[in-house]
Amino acid sequence: MTFFRKIAIALAVFLVVTGGGLWFVTRGDTADLSVDEVAGKDPVLQEADAQTFPTVQVAEPVGWAAGEAPTPAEGLEVARFAEGLVHPRTLYTLPNGDVLVSLTRAPQVKNEGGGIMDAIKGWIADSLLTKAGATGLSPNQIVLLRDADGNGTAETRKVIAQDDLDSPSGLAWADGTLYIANHNAVLAFPYALGADAVSGKGTKIMDLAPGGGHWMRNLKLSPDGKQLYVAVGSVSNVGESGMKVEEGRALIWEYDFASRRQRQFAAGLRNPNGLDFSPWSGELWTTVNERDMLGSDLVPDYLTNVPVGAQYGWPWVYFRTNRDRRVDAPMPRFLMEYVRKPEYALGPHVAALGMVFSQEGDRMGQAFAGGAFIARHGSWNRKPPSGYDVVFVDFDDRGNPVGKPKPVLTGFLKDDGTTRGRPTWVTWGSDGSLLVSDDTAGIIWRVRSPSAAPAPAIARLVGKPLPPQELTDPRAKFEADYLRQQAGQKVN
Repeated sequence: MTFFRKIAIALAVFLVVTGGGLWFVTRGDTADLSVDEVAGKDPVLQEADAQTFPTVQVAEPVGWAAGEAPTPAEGLEVARFAEGLVHPRTLYTLPNGDVLVSLTRAPQVKNEGGGIMDAIKGWIADSLLTKAGATGLSPNQIVLLRDADGNGTAETRKVIAQDDLDSPSGLAWADGTLYIANHNAVLAFPYALGADAVSGKGTKIMDLAPGGGHWMRNLKLSPDGKQLYVAVGSVSNVGESGMKVEEGRALIWEYDFASRRQRQFAAGLRNPNGLDFSPWSGELWTTVNERDMLGSDLVPDYLTNVPVGAQYGWPWVYFRTNRDRRVDAPMPRFLMEYVRKPEYALGPHVAALGMVFSQEGDRMGQAFAGGAFIARHGSWNRKPPSGYDVVFVDFDDRGNPVGKPKPVLTGFLKDDGTTRGRPTWVTWGSDGSLLVSDDTAGIIWRVRSPSAAPAPAIARLVGKPLPPQELTDPRAKFEADYLRQQAGQKVN
């Protein structure tokens, strides 16, 4: 056997072995449970099985053909409100009915980890995001959509802001000011309703930890307009790049306009996104994307209330009692004593993003009355895929989520593993329809029940205050009990 023939055989054997090894480590984990089994108030949480290599199944976007649309639930209809947009993400409806949409992508930032493994992970993530249609330069525009004639289609489209923008996402407006969250700061722009553009440069009101990892920053004004809530996601999966880079992340900020100061409102939230106030209690709620690489059935994303000071455990704990042993950073003392359990699981790896509660005047019909509408952007690391839909979560009369998620819009994911689009954000149109952004397809969908009357307002829960209590020194009671015991009297 010649020398070159031996080399060729050795090379062929090496390629076969290497290829087999790569197939083995990348074949991934196939789910044992349905998405619904890992959703709801009491999800099934399997034993964790940490992965060295993530399960990968990316649905490549192919777009919607002319005349195609998502499949609405029975009693609903769907149509195109706007199309031809470049990667539309967040939506916000102004008081005059105009709809704002952010055209945005991830910022161009340096790898924050600094090591060779972080660089490799970044390269892999970029490859996956490219296949999913999420990479490219950010358009950095806020576009106004207006349906002036009320026919359900936006005939007016104007760029109202682009200077000073850097991967913008969160939007809010009050008293002539438009608030826009870049990946690294919240800016305030003067903007009059109905105007064709903002009328000045943006003024920075607070810095944010810059993008990298989870880069979107959502905004929500308090009902009285005195505070602004800002959702900021983590850089990493479970703090594998160190907790130093996670400072100011995986939390929700509260910015107070009067004092011009911010405080940490809630923490331990790996990637909070949708924000809305419960119409029953007035409490803030959010959607959260949980951690990866524990298999196709773990960990479910969730919907939960956010009391002030809440801690949801990331990266050390998930769903109240489950320790993540992959985390190297020391766990804060007594964390297990006060970490909260999320209120409602939305399914594993569904990528829950935009969320709104039912509101007075919405036209979604009785089957979708009194609950939350959530865009599930879709998985990249589950077999079979999960999400790629818009769902409704029922709430009871006490303002608590119940049951399993109910489909509102489906048909994004195709049987061949590709996807026509990815639902991203939701907001209410001024006519009571639900508007849904579809970022990879560049479409805003309009959903409603054509036969539904405007929904009534949800009654606000009002509790009775506790009766006043007399403050006394507890030592006096102890002393009285002790004296009665000494006197042989019965202690009541």
